[in-house]
Amino acid sequence: MAKIDLKASKDWQPVNSLPISDEIIAIASHLSLTPVTAIENIVDGIDTFWLDKNQLTQLMQVLRHDLSQPFDMCFDISAIDETERQHKSSIFGDFTVNYHLRSYQRNQDIRIKVSLLNDDKKLASVYSFWPNANWHEREVWDMFGIVFDGHPHLTRILMPDTWQGHPLLKTHPARATEMDPFILPPHKQDEEQQALQFNPEAWGMKRQSQDNDFMFLNLGPNHPSVHGAFRIVLQMDGEEIVDCVPDIGYHHRGAEKMGERQSWHSYIPYTDRIDYLGGVMNNFPYVMAVEKLAGIEVPERAKMIRIMTSEMFRILSHLLFYGTFAQDIGALSPIFYMFIDREKLFGIIEAFTGARMHPSWFRIGGIASDLPKGWDTLVREYVNYLPKRLDEYEKMVMQNSLLKKRTVDVGAYSTKEAIEWGVTGPGLRATGFSWDLRKQRPYSGYDQFDFEVPLGHKGDCYDRCRVRVEEMRQSIRIIEQCLNNMPEGPYKAEHPQTTPPNKDNTMKDIDSLIPHFVNVSWGPTIPAGEVSMSVEATKGIMAYHLISDGSTMSYRTRIRTPSFAHLQMLPLICKGQMVADLIATLGSVDYVMADVDR
Repeated sequence: MAKIDLKASKDWQPVNSLPISDEIIAIASHLSLTPVTAIENIVDGIDTFWLDKNQLTQLMQVLRHDLSQPFDMCFDISAIDETERQHKSSIFGDFTVNYHLRSYQRNQDIRIKVSLLNDDKKLASVYSFWPNANWHEREVWDMFGIVFDGHPHLTRILMPDTWQGHPLLKTHPARATEMDPFILPPHKQDEEQQALQFNPEAWGMKRQSQDNDFMFLNLGPNHPSVHGAFRIVLQMDGEEIVDCVPDIGYHHRGAEKMGERQSWHSYIPYTDRIDYLGGVMNNFPYVMAVEKLAGIEVPERAKMIRIMTSEMFRILSHLLFYGTFAQDIGALSPIFYMFIDREKLFGIIEAFTGARMHPSWFRIGGIASDLPKGWDTLVREYVNYLPKRLDEYEKMVMQNSLLKKRTVDVGAYSTKEAIEWGVTGPGLRATGFSWDLRKQRPYSGYDQFDFEVPLGHKGDCYDRCRVRVEEMRQSIRIIEQCLNNMPEGPYKAEHPQTTPPNKDNTMKDIDSLIPHFVNVSWGPTIPAGEVSMSVEATKGIMAYHLISDGSTMSYRTRIRTPSFAHLQMLPLICKGQMVADLIATLGSVDYVMADVDR
């Protein structure tokens, strides 16, 4: 692609009339950066550029601050160990750091890629441009050993402080059988306990103010109000929270590393365990990414069934949030009523899939099986049943004066703060910002459905709950439209790379039997390429970034989860709160630690 020379102009001005690819190349030309080249073989269509590491800060300044429509959100930062990759060009080094940026005004994403050599694994931090880059850069250092100069606190985030090595390096074992048996002798246990002690000075905190001493309080990692294995170290001035340090990683189990040793098909059940309350919603971005790489077109019936069951799991997740949030505030009854509603819906899911919370039902190319006979009767009964229950909960929970006093104007943040910290989903819409992936970037046929995007106004705990309550009503609308307009046709694509492959002729000739056996046992061979696919999941935007090296397994599986970003902003919203306020705030965020830690 030819460069556009802007050096003749005295002062650079945004070139809004150009496509973003040309605009960035124009910026590079004006700033005398090394020529930025657009990559054309990224199948997801996101403009992707390579940049010299020494010029990263200069370009990020322009993208974040100098454009009239800036890239105001750092969606993700990840890395790839390229040392064993077969299908790569000369531009690839030993490592690639991938910056996925988003502009809400443009409704557009870009990628900036930087190549690094093994003996020079250093980059400038972009924390000063996007505060949520803090945790992303810590994770890249933790997993790959890449150092970010200027980072405020570059330490382990998912692995224990005592861990040796960087797990996502290709040289690091992927299976327990490749490592020595784990032992924990007394001296090692003492070292682990010592490493868990909190050092305030290391985090830039002081132990005293001019008037008094601060107290440091551990909330978690085993506490019912932190909703999982999650630790928050609170800096307290009396009963008031001065600051806090969220400590995650207790639930980390190497979900991305597992992607390197499972076939494309056999990895689907692992996706269920990311947001373990989201069910098939976890399968959705993964199978769409594989389908994009393989060029598989999913039948219309399968698309609509996927949407219907995804919205069912949105209701299931939001009902659990609704009940536990009320319980955190002090109302015990609602959760028991809401579990009855969840059980009824789980009965429908079980009738469809044979499983409940983790059905692993989506397949590459469609779904595992067609809908059973009588499915429409089950669904219609439920869509007629739930709205009346939600009306009852409105009086029981949302109009409860105690709940309002505990949540209105508590834990609030603005739209600007939400975008800066990478908040997506209901947490973003609670600030009044109308951005829903199903509307702004419809996938799998969502553009054919009539539904509204619920919004809050204050971005506080009450609004975050209110948005989710209204989302359940909209999910019912979507499910009812699926019920009334379900198309006929196949539930899985007729494509050689689908899983499981078609077996109609396997008992007739050996030429059909052998490919079927290979495809089932080893999985399909997906063409080499790179893709990122996102969905509006239960807690925000979940994305899978997959790299295929032309093998039966993924070369790199990156999982961008919403909860990871949401917990990072706790220090911002908890300052000045009481501990009881923090409990309400944590409940309103609606996170799952498996979604955070992967």
